[in-house]
Amino acid sequence: MEFVYTSRPNNELAASRRYCGLLYDKHSDGKHMLAEKNAVNQNHASHDSPPAMVLCVGAVVLHDHQVLFVRQTYGGLKGQWSLPWGFVDGKATDGSLEPPDMAALRETREEAGIVAQVEGLLGIQNHINSDGDPRLYLLFLCRHVSGEPIPDYHETDKAAYFSLEDMATFDEAFDEFCAWIARRVLRGDYHLMPAVSENPYRPHMAFL
Repeated sequence: MEFVYTSRPNNELAASRRYCGLLYDKHSDGKHMLAEKNAVNQNHASHDSPPAMVLCVGAVVLHDHQVLFVRQTYGGLKGQWSLPWGFVDGKATDGSLEPPDMAALRETREEAGIVAQVEGLLGIQNHINSDGDPRLYLLFLCRHVSGEPIPDYHETDKAAYFSLEDMATFDEAFDEFCAWIARRVLRGDYHLMPAVSENPYRPHMAFL
């Protein structure tokens, strides 16, 4: 199941407002139109909805100079070891919000049984799915808090921490992208945008 994470106006308190960097003007007919002409998305039936794309999150969980991996049981990655990954729900059925950093922690708990804490944003990766539709990956660096690697026996059937040496001698397949990210982090070849709780949109987290 794929989830789309978007922001939409939820009240009429202001004549104009900004969402995802785009300015929406309130016109007399009650419709919100994009003020920036180049931002109009002709593929959307309604001008009320901002452009949307599938948002995925991955967690690079560090513990004693090792990175957490899980072995996937389905899809194109079946039998391969990957980072804990998943889609962002955006909003749960109970109405609570799930921002991307919290989604990464949820996926880590669900797929590997590990409680972790987000240290910061590692970066983003642009990608497409098999149909050619765009996807955006957000990668978070996380710190192990508690738990032992345990798969969920549904989406994953194994979970373990790997060092650089472990990865070099392991006889099972790693997902190429996840292995590339893990090796860069373990070698210290990355730049981290730390979590910033004190920001104008608090309590929502910023990464700067």
